[in-house]
Amino acid sequence: MKKKDENQAKPKKKLKKWQIIVAVIVIIVIIGAFGGGDDEKDSGAESGTTKSEDLADVEETTEEDDDIPTEYKSALNKANSYSETMHMSKHGIYNQLTSEYGEQFSAEAAQYAIDNMTADWNNNALEKAKEYSDTMHMSKQGIYDQLVSENGEMFTAEEAQYAIDNIDADWKANALEKAKSYQEMDMSPEAIRDQLTSEYGEQFTQEEADYAVSNLK
Repeated sequence: MKKKDENQAKPKKKLKKWQIIVAVIVIIVIIGAFGGGDDEKDSGAESGTTKSEDLADVEETTEEDDDIPTEYKSALNKANSYSETMHMSKHGIYNQLTSEYGEQFSAEAAQYAIDNMTADWNNNALEKAKEYSDTMHMSKQGIYDQLVSENGEMFTAEEAQYAIDNIDADWKANALEKAKSYQEMDMSPEAIRDQLTSEYGEQFTQEEADYAVSNLK
């Protein structure tokens, strides 16, 4: 019997199915890694920025913040707090920041705060108007005067008018509540009517005052 030729090539082993799947996955991962890098480069090129430029912007912003005095930052935080929680006017906040009976910030710090805060003064005026209507049952004219008064809220005329135009209040109900409080002071119906309509009193309209007096028990 002839011996097999030792130099004869052995038959190749067939790759198993799972080996083929693993090989394909590895190739896909490698292609994705190289492709992803190109995408990042392309996106950076499209935006016109690089990581080093982004870091430079952050550092510049940080340096600008560091240049702002701590007093100025504190004044700004206080100003935002007064606006968000007490709905104060711009002038009212400035006065509170600089008052010797208030926050006692310097005029420069207070002005920085006013110039850099983000507040909706119209909305603040509206919220104040709601407070006066809901808790003190004031008249439309009475609320307007309180909003613009230099001894009151110190809103601008435009801000106060916005508040009056947008408030949802029942002025007759307010007049009645005021009338009840005067009745508890043992005032007569006519005296109550006069107090409700007086320009030095509550400043309700005649119709509102008549409604209030006629509905007293």
